[in-house]
Amino acid sequence: MEKQVYLRQHIGKGKNYSAWDCNMADRSDIEWTDATWNPVTGCTKITRGCDNCYAARFAERWRGVSGHPYEQGFDLRLWPSRLDQPSRWRKPRMIFVNSMSDLFHKHIPQWFIDEVFQQMENADHHIYQILTKRSSLMRDYLKHRYSDSTVPKHIWCGVSVEDQTATSRILHLQTTPATVRFLSIEPLLGPLGDIDLKGISWVIVGGESGPDARSLHLDWVCDIRDQCASTGVPFFFKQWGGRTPKAGGRQLEGVEHNAMPNY
Repeated sequence: MEKQVYLRQHIGKGKNYSAWDCNMADRSDIEWTDATWNPVTGCTKITRGCDNCYAARFAERWRGVSGHPYEQGFDLRLWPSRLDQPSRWRKPRMIFVNSMSDLFHKHIPQWFIDEVFQQMENADHHIYQILTKRSSLMRDYLKHRYSDSTVPKHIWCGVSVEDQTATSRILHLQTTPATVRFLSIEPLLGPLGDIDLKGISWVIVGGESGPDARSLHLDWVCDIRDQCASTGVPFFFKQWGGRTPKAGGRQLEGVEHNAMPNY
């Protein structure tokens, strides 16, 4: 009943912006993906890694602008009209799922998460990259949905890790039935120390960007790079960060690191 009521109330909303949504989603400046897909927008801050959230900063610029996709700012919103976007993209690509939200936010109903996963399973000519800070909720969901199997290999599951206080998310990820597991260590806000990379397929590291960006230290990054090298885990260095994402460039000790998982 909850699903039917919500769809009746919301399925038509945002259709005037379907072309805008597709054009904006069908490309991305994020170095490790090709496109973004946002069947949900908005979120709430739960850790210090969220303090200077780029998505919140962008969305809040449009709060109160009538008819704009972000007229509600960064308040949580489901977009049923966007669910079928990947199926309309014929060319295979890597798709970052919910770049403007977190699919496992506690206020997103399970039936909607089911719809998102059904779309990903059906449009399997793409690779999907899911990233969350709500790692225990993702773990529980994946264990339930894939109780007798594994997550399809074209659905990559990842967690954000910003400092040592967040490393429990890695354990949650390792206990999921995901085939491809990855870490987004961005923004990296302190040294992580020894990391358990067992079962991890990919590590992304990056610094914070924006007007209040916190500094990224060379030794923090090099330590993670070296641990990836010693365990054979592909390492991707996204950015140093700064006032803008590209302000500090992408080279680490004179080298760009662009390794990706085998797929």
